[in-house]
Amino acid sequence: MLNKKGLKKSKGSMVFDCINTLFMLFLILITFYPLYYVLMCSLSESNALIGSRGIMLLPKGFSLASYKAVFSNPNILTGYRTTLLVVVLGTALSVILTSIGAFLITRKNFALGKPMAYMMTFTMFFSGGMIPTYLLVYKYLHMGDTFWALILPTAISTYNLLIMKANFQALPDSIEEAAKIDGANDIMILFRIVLPLSMPIIAVMILFYGVTYWNSWFNAMLYMRTKSKFPLQLILREILLINDTSSMSAGGNGASDTYLIGESIKYASIVVATLPILCVYPFIQRYFVKGVMIGAVKG
Repeated sequence: MLNKKGLKKSKGSMVFDCINTLFMLFLILITFYPLYYVLMCSLSESNALIGSRGIMLLPKGFSLASYKAVFSNPNILTGYRTTLLVVVLGTALSVILTSIGAFLITRKNFALGKPMAYMMTFTMFFSGGMIPTYLLVYKYLHMGDTFWALILPTAISTYNLLIMKANFQALPDSIEEAAKIDGANDIMILFRIVLPLSMPIIAVMILFYGVTYWNSWFNAMLYMRTKSKFPLQLILREILLINDTSSMSAGGNGASDTYLIGESIKYASIVVATLPILCVYPFIQRYFVKGVMIGAVKG
């Protein structure tokens, strides 16, 4: 067997490639199967599902009743609305603020650049704690039970800011110098030069922040009081942990039917809450490695 350079592979290299391929296939299998299992359970009949154990390759029967019940639940629809609002608005705001912060601390003529970078890094290891943060958000900033409580407290991630800072520092200084000669100020340099040249890292930031906002439920549990404002993940938490499926299984004939229907609804709810972000991820994945590696090694 020949490699890409046309050279014959040694037996040791061939054995390593086989083992490596089998190991990667095994990782793909154990990563993909839980998703596949949840999908099959969501498509199964509830009576057959309750007694099922072990590996499931095909649905136990076939029924879309759980999906009909999920989409008939008004809490799921309002949760989608809240989550989409938080994801779109929060991701846009976070990317803008992170870009401005990273650009600011990379300015060589900005005297507070290094102190600000140290203070931001300090927050990665120490914080005020949950109770002081709750008092700040709910009592003093009066953001309790509002969408801003789900966005502003986590608007900037220091980790993401440091990644973007490294990317900005990797850009050639000559580009900025040429822009200044043409009369560009810092705002024009950021939005017309730096950000257009940093689209891979912007895509990575959109992915990071978007997934974070989509999966976030703890802040909503702390700050939200009105159920119509709950995000989708908090609704899903109630369905899975608190077993609150009464609004979706009210048509059952007795407690046993409600329990059986509720079991299939749990899996359908997981699919409904996970599928949108899984569909978006492949379109941004191609930027992921490139965006993270830019600026990771700088000579």
